[in-house]
Amino acid sequence: MPLLWIPPDLRHLTEDQGVIRVPGNTVGQALANLETIHPGIRDHFCEGKALNPYVTVVVDGEVSGMGLYESLQEDSEVLFLPTMEGG
Repeated sequence: MPLLWIPPDLRHLTEDQGVIRVPGNTVGQALANLETIHPGIRDHFCEGKALNPYVTVVVDGEVSGMGLYESLQEDSEVLFLPTMEGG
């Protein structure tokens, strides 16, 4: 099952777990499954059915251009990073 890395500021929603294995063939499916275990966490990553524009998804060390539609493998690792703004 893919491994999701939970940002430190959201770990209060996951009983202080920093990494969680959940099933899913895409980032979106994995987040939906995470939501069933830890209700309310998906809202921190998504706006409706889309990825929050201030969140960057990294899958297996590569920044995802597909967001919620990015394919996952059984051994994938997914990180959620806040997008930096400013100039």
